[in-house]
Amino acid sequence: MSAPLTKKDFVSDQEVRWCPGCGDYAILAAIQKTMPDLGIPKEKIVFVSGIGCSSRFPYYMNTYGFHTIHGRAPAIATGLAAARPDLSVWVITGDGDGLSIGGNHLIHALRRNVNLNILLFNNQIYGLTKGQYSPTSTPGTRSKSTPYGSLDAPFSATSVALGAGATFVARTYDKDAKHMGEVFKRAYNHKGTSFVEIYQNCIIFNDAVFEPTIGKENKADNVVFLQQGEPLKFGKEKDKGIAIDAHMAPTLTDDIGSAIVHDEQNPSPGYAFFLSQLTTPNFPEPMGVFRDIEKPSYELELERQEKEITEKLGKGDLKKLLNSGDTWEIK
Repeated sequence: MSAPLTKKDFVSDQEVRWCPGCGDYAILAAIQKTMPDLGIPKEKIVFVSGIGCSSRFPYYMNTYGFHTIHGRAPAIATGLAAARPDLSVWVITGDGDGLSIGGNHLIHALRRNVNLNILLFNNQIYGLTKGQYSPTSTPGTRSKSTPYGSLDAPFSATSVALGAGATFVARTYDKDAKHMGEVFKRAYNHKGTSFVEIYQNCIIFNDAVFEPTIGKENKADNVVFLQQGEPLKFGKEKDKGIAIDAHMAPTLTDDIGSAIVHDEQNPSPGYAFFLSQLTTPNFPEPMGVFRDIEKPSYELELERQEKEITEKLGKGDLKKLLNSGDTWEIK
């Protein structure tokens, strides 16, 4: 019997090339620490990435991996998961790679409910190309491409995922290794597409952008940790809550008894979308699992359909198919 895997077994021999202090280091360490707990052989794990700082990730994992093209990681991962449903497929992307050029591929992977674990590193900036604003940058962001401040309304990554019909949506942040590990395990155990947004600091081009929310002095009042069946409460004494007023709008309350009780299994995405719209400074921002519902995954439905057609029509003949219909020769 082989010895249990450890974090070291998932560390590759490649030099990690991120800027010193980048939040990616913490995410990498959390993933490497989580992998042994999943009980999967390394040869059954694949990391697929697009282009960006986060997309160097597969090089640093001692597993199989693909470093693909800009924004196309979900499409390539979909093909892999459909062809090899026995594999654990992880997609690593960023707010630019996943929500800009790759937005179309991302939403269709989510709506199909392919058995993928998608981790989106959100630092609200393009880091690899030296600091242009991204789809999640806040209005007024001064960058190489918006020297006088961004005018765009930003995407909420969680809202996009929920709008696409994602069956598992969560959020965590690079400063909390324990919370990241818990969320990653939940994502893996979900059958279908799991989508995890990770607040990640870019120390060079957008340093401390999340400090007003997750900073040590601010977290108690500006983060609400989601716990199934528990009221939405926050504050140092957990004496503040989030309720709904008569107009179905969010409101703050000191009466925890009137606070919303979290239900990640609510069949309607409306409740989770409601949570995804809570932002500082008006409301604390949710961390944890927004939604976790059951729905047949794409590759299992594909296998079922193939089996039904084969039973009805018999096993296909590729050579016969290629030579059917009109053919011609080019001389």
